[in-house]
Amino acid sequence: MGGENRFMGLAYLSPYIIGLLLFTAVPFVASFVLSFTDYSLMSAPHFVGLKNYIKLFTGDRTFNKSLSVTLIYVFSTVPLKLAFALFIAVILNYKLKFINFFRTAFYVPSILGGSIAIAVLWRYLFQSGGGHEGLVNMALMAAGFEPVNWFGDPTNALFTITLLRLWQFGSAMVIFLAALQSVDNSLYEAAAIDGAGKWRTFFFITLPLITPVIFFNLIMQTVQAFQEFNGPYIITKGGPLKATYLLPLYIYDEAFKHFKMGYASAIAWVMFAIIMVLTLIAFWSSRHWVYYAGDKRS
Repeated sequence: MGGENRFMGLAYLSPYIIGLLLFTAVPFVASFVLSFTDYSLMSAPHFVGLKNYIKLFTGDRTFNKSLSVTLIYVFSTVPLKLAFALFIAVILNYKLKFINFFRTAFYVPSILGGSIAIAVLWRYLFQSGGGHEGLVNMALMAAGFEPVNWFGDPTNALFTITLLRLWQFGSAMVIFLAALQSVDNSLYEAAAIDGAGKWRTFFFITLPLITPVIFFNLIMQTVQAFQEFNGPYIITKGGPLKATYLLPLYIYDEAFKHFKMGYASAIAWVMFAIIMVLTLIAFWSSRHWVYYAGDKRS
């Protein structure tokens, strides 16, 4: 490559590199530095060492509650969402009438699910009490059941925002569908000749061949679940009794309501460390259950 072409390539890349440095790398490093300070935006940062981290793990009951709620939310939504997305992808992989319409219809919620408007709509769907029942309670009452207090009960409130997360399965479903369509049909034909049924074909041919995609979706969905903010903030505000108070809400409150930038940065870095540990565990375990093309393991 000539020198002129090399500089032309750098010129094309420079907007992305500058944006990456300004809006990702610099805030990333700055938040790490701030996590060791007492900083309220109104005065210069004051270095406090590990005080923020020590307080998090020894004297902050809100952090312990928020962390436990976040872990429950992540470990419940990620497996359910992956299983449901794979189930729908398997159905949509069949040659059905109006299949393109159904694929689009199932994908649309993943585009709209994280928006403020859908979170507001979700709140009205599950509204209860005060003589203003939402659509879900109206359907239950029409079927002869008692209305459910969706947002007043801690278990129901967490279940409600979990449902919103599951409803956004479209992106994972599309990736699963692409993986299913890439499986060589000759393998299915050989399995059919050997007398394998649909379940054995799925578990011993389809599932192993799409494990790289399952692994990719697992990592992406885990990271996204830890970063969930819009749904819990708009629908429940973290309540009741902090039953839906995920770590991103706690970080937001500490940073922009109480102006404790240093403490909020420490919480963010603890969450980042948890995500990193879980990701490393997933990569370590992938050696035992993820199979790539050309893999010669027995």
